[in-house]
Amino acid sequence: MDETPGRDAVELRVHGISGVTAERILDHPIVTRVAGNTHAGFFRPRPGSGTAGGATDGVAVEAYRWGSLTAGAAVRTASMLLLLPFMLSNLAIWLRPAGHDRWGLLGLLCRLLAGTLTATFVLAAVGVTLDLVGWQCVPYPGCRASRPYLAWLHSLPAGPRLALLSIVPLLALWVVWAIGTRSARAFEGFGPSAAQPRSDDRDQSLTDAGFWQDAHVTGWLRQVHVVLGIGTLNVALLAGVAPGGIGATGHVALFVIAVGLLGAGVVLLALPGPTSPVRARRILRTLWATTVVATVLCLGSATLADATPSGSGKLPGYEGAAAGVVATQGALLVVLTVVTYTRQRAAEGDERPVLRGLGTPIMAAAAVSVGAAFTATLVYRVADALDHGDIPDPIRPNPPIVGPLDPPVAYWWAALAGLSALLIGAAVTLVTLLLSRRRRRRLAARIVERDYPDVPAADAHRLRLVRETIARSRVTEELGPVLLAFLVIASLGLATVAFDVIGIGPTQLADRLGGDGGAAVVLAYVTDAGVWVISLLVICLLILGFRAYRSAQTRRVVAVLWDLGTFWPRTVHPFAPPCYAARAVPELARRVTGLTARGPVVISGHSQGSVLAAATILHLPPAVLTRVSLLTYGSPLRRTYARLYPAYFGPRTLHDLGGRIGWRWRNLWRDTDPIGGPIFPPGSHGTPPDVDIRLRDPRSLTIDPADTVPPPIEGHWPYHTQAAYQLAIRELTDRSG
Repeated sequence: MDETPGRDAVELRVHGISGVTAERILDHPIVTRVAGNTHAGFFRPRPGSGTAGGATDGVAVEAYRWGSLTAGAAVRTASMLLLLPFMLSNLAIWLRPAGHDRWGLLGLLCRLLAGTLTATFVLAAVGVTLDLVGWQCVPYPGCRASRPYLAWLHSLPAGPRLALLSIVPLLALWVVWAIGTRSARAFEGFGPSAAQPRSDDRDQSLTDAGFWQDAHVTGWLRQVHVVLGIGTLNVALLAGVAPGGIGATGHVALFVIAVGLLGAGVVLLALPGPTSPVRARRILRTLWATTVVATVLCLGSATLADATPSGSGKLPGYEGAAAGVVATQGALLVVLTVVTYTRQRAAEGDERPVLRGLGTPIMAAAAVSVGAAFTATLVYRVADALDHGDIPDPIRPNPPIVGPLDPPVAYWWAALAGLSALLIGAAVTLVTLLLSRRRRRRLAARIVERDYPDVPAADAHRLRLVRETIARSRVTEELGPVLLAFLVIASLGLATVAFDVIGIGPTQLADRLGGDGGAAVVLAYVTDAGVWVISLLVICLLILGFRAYRSAQTRRVVAVLWDLGTFWPRTVHPFAPPCYAARAVPELARRVTGLTARGPVVISGHSQGSVLAAATILHLPPAVLTRVSLLTYGSPLRRTYARLYPAYFGPRTLHDLGGRIGWRWRNLWRDTDPIGGPIFPPGSHGTPPDVDIRLRDPRSLTIDPADTVPPPIEGHWPYHTQAAYQLAIRELTDRSG
């Protein structure tokens, strides 16, 4: 480890999102790693090569680079796009309102909704393999023509054919399970940073020693979700085959066992996971043994089934299963909205909650919508390929020789709802931005008038540019109505499943209401457009994943999404990408503890790095905190995290954070920064007035006589090049230890 003699004070820089290099963090071309590994490490300028950019005299500069946890491996980064619905569902619970979650109801609802996403994933695989290929395509000569890879399946009876094709959903479930377990190995394994007592409340706080350790919960949920997925497949398989070699009674008994196994998985999701590892292993061992035996019997029953040829229409039971899952998601989303709103009204808050306190159901609706888009795209694109480019529906069926190739009506409604959500969401966004533009410009005009009172006429264009930049930086505060509109649209879209339950699709409904059939044809083409729009969006995501595999630059862009979405532990959906803070926070705490043994440490966090820095300080023991200070800049702690995650980063937590380090805290912010802002609003009770330091940006509108261009508008980066940064480091260092 490199330590510069005589420099005991350390400035530890923690970067923000997008996985920047250690050279950029230190603003130095030659760096060396002094701790950590290739996944996440601590770096300093190489001895003898000079000091880091923006360094303060007498203070060594060190950088913690954690970006490779989300943007390092090409395969991991690309594959995470497939896990997007699971990530969004896991994120939903963390947006809950502040206050006690009585009976753990919000967690229960979020876990059940996550379980429906696993069922949706398996049903998508079942729809492609068992329904479209095994049941609807193979029996028809026109569909299997010129397809030798499908023609051989026609020689198999329906039961054995479906049993054989059931291997594909099992493999798909295994792939998703493997992605989550393999990519988590670089993140996990870091124990609690201090021997702090665990909270007795069911709602953990950031100060709990084991807050970031989600390995036990994730392992439990992973096994339960695999059982749910296999149970969904077993029920779909048994519903699609006729009673065979073991007789009708045995077939019904197996179906009851499969449904019971599926119900057992739902019950285990509803109940809190066992705290004892021994008890958890005992339950899972019994559950897995039952699942394996039931699956083998289901596959055997299908293989021995009578050689009954496939009939016309969809796989028996598949339409109802798809509709049932969507109906369950709609019901859970409505209940989740009501419970969240009730909790928000009962919670005490220092400011008006963002999104009306409905962040949890909004994120849950996003997860359901993305999952439906993925499912509809997969099913419809396969159906489109199998029927040689035609897109059938109840009004425009395929010729008898080709086969029906008709996906579930629920996916038609999902496509129509998706197109409506895009159009209405775009309209609401446009209206919101137009209505708020005047207000944002008035605010920006007051700021530039205060900062630049006497501006020469020659610099008027620069003044307008600064004013527009400040106005645009306030856009994030105006997106609340857009997200609320999305929640309403998503809920209404799920409500259309009521028509699916009675077997009425969009075109059939229009045909009954229109009478002459013209409205049905028009709506059929509109629904087709919805399918294609959703498909194009999903295909763009797949292209982005492919680019992430080939390009390091694209991986960094994709990693921005994961930096924001995988900060929190996986306590809802185990197939979500792993939580990088499970390694970053304990590792930072361990490094800071070691550095404070030799001198004061200033944790310098930029953007998302300031959130990691705050979480780290909440895990440091009191003996270490006396020598630790905090410098944040471009920080979303108040502007985003305190408002979106009030239960964890609310005003009470931020005040506790400042008190732990004796208010040795400085926060630099600019009006032109679209992400960062002040931590404590003016007049906050019990807050020293000098925590937030506002920096004028740009520093001047006029060209310095020694320069050739005016000072740039710096916005979100950089901060360490300004004198206020070095002054803050010097002040915090002198006050520490």
